[in-house]
Amino acid sequence: MSESHELETIEIQLLLEGMFRYYGFDFRNYALASLKRRIWNTIRSERLTTVSALQEKVLHNPAYLDRLLLDISVNVTAMFRDPSFYISFRNKVVPLLRTYPFIRIWHAGCSTGEEVYSMAILLQEEGLYDRCRIYATDMNELVLKTAKTGIFPLKQMQEYTQLYHQAGGNKAFSEYYTAAYENAIFRSSLKDNIVFAHHNLATDNSFNEFNVILCRNVMIYFNSHLQERVHKLFYESLGMFGVLGLGHQESLTFTPYEKYYEPIESSEKIYRRVK
Repeated sequence: MSESHELETIEIQLLLEGMFRYYGFDFRNYALASLKRRIWNTIRSERLTTVSALQEKVLHNPAYLDRLLLDISVNVTAMFRDPSFYISFRNKVVPLLRTYPFIRIWHAGCSTGEEVYSMAILLQEEGLYDRCRIYATDMNELVLKTAKTGIFPLKQMQEYTQLYHQAGGNKAFSEYYTAAYENAIFRSSLKDNIVFAHHNLATDNSFNEFNVILCRNVMIYFNSHLQERVHKLFYESLGMFGVLGLGHQESLTFTPYEKYYEPIESSEKIYRRVK
């Protein structure tokens, strides 16, 4: 490692340690390569030149922290993202859920909520929503604030309509929202059984027992140490025969918890706890 790279790594470690000790946000076990890129994006947008300069701003001005959190907590999401996942969920998981009198779902790392509303729509269409409670959590209060509104840009509805139909939806997607100026305001009934709350996968513990846990495209940004912590958290939070849904690039394979699950749909990374 060159001296400049070594110094940069030390600066990043000091920044992350300061954020954890002063604000409680723990990014110390995020995958370093992608984290470094996102930190530098913030440095450039703030017209700074070093990681240390960003650290000074973040520790002395919470507004800088808010902007940094938005940049480094990846909030890429979409309604019915990866439509094949929702088809598998309808065909393989919904029949299992029909046998439960009440269903608790944890959507961990929900970002701005598009995938949470997608699941609410699916469960409404399958006649299960009334006996569901969806706990949608994220560590970022700003994205949770957006998620709670159920309001998304109208310009995205054409793409979301296509994804909805690819995901097995057979209604007019526009039935679920009202267009107002440049926004799509989703039906308030979709929020009836959703609890949006703060939860940090890096530091917080289990808070309930669930029948389904969805955490898709979140752990790809964690290092192996943090991934193992989160797998332990999910295992402890999932009831026997509960369902775990991960992202396409995520897996239980080679984790200490692989032996406790069996695949429901391997290609969609949908598993069922069996031990």
